[in-house]
Amino acid sequence: MSAKPILVIGNKNYSSWSLRPWLLLRQFGVAFDEVKLPLDTPEFYARIKDYSPAGRVPVLIDGDAHIWDSLAICEYANDYFLDGGGWPAERTACGHARAISAEMHSGFSSLRTHLPMNTRRQGPSPAIGADTAADIARIRMIWREARERHAARGPFLFGAFSIADAMYAPVASRFASYAVELGAPERDYVDALFALPALQEWLAEARTEPLAVEHEKTTP
Repeated sequence: MSAKPILVIGNKNYSSWSLRPWLLLRQFGVAFDEVKLPLDTPEFYARIKDYSPAGRVPVLIDGDAHIWDSLAICEYANDYFLDGGGWPAERTACGHARAISAEMHSGFSSLRTHLPMNTRRQGPSPAIGADTAADIARIRMIWREARERHAARGPFLFGAFSIADAMYAPVASRFASYAVELGAPERDYVDALFALPALQEWLAEARTEPLAVEHEKTTP
């Protein structure tokens, strides 16, 4: 058994849920071994049950502990690897960060469906329906409100990088891929995320992956 935790992920080009805990662990310098399973392939379906009873990625394996949900992995990492440092220390900011992270975790289904993560894609978005536009507007508001309150503390949602930023990093990738129009505060926040060496590492590896899933084959 590895002395380090193991993070099982999907393709870096597509797996937004895998990016979230991966980025958190990398950004905070937590050493882990990575297992990557190619999504929607016979290999994935043959191997995923060895790691996850839910049949999905990501999964964190730490000794006998198996955690198979992105936010749950981040919470586990906060408790056992980060000494609580994954959330803002101040009570009000911590509550705010948890709330918007939970909102990201459970919401924005139209955005997920119509603007799927594809880090290799660069170009204008397809026609955006009312539900997707509402998701985008809500996310922009979330980012602006957090930055207005905490800009003096650093470039991320609550100043320093936190779990909330890991939860929204795939959205920043989507906004860049589909050329979503943003105001200056949101653009600055996206730039701060893209400046992270850990996120640049993820994106560089995503560009080298050979697999193309159906939505990349058919989306201009």
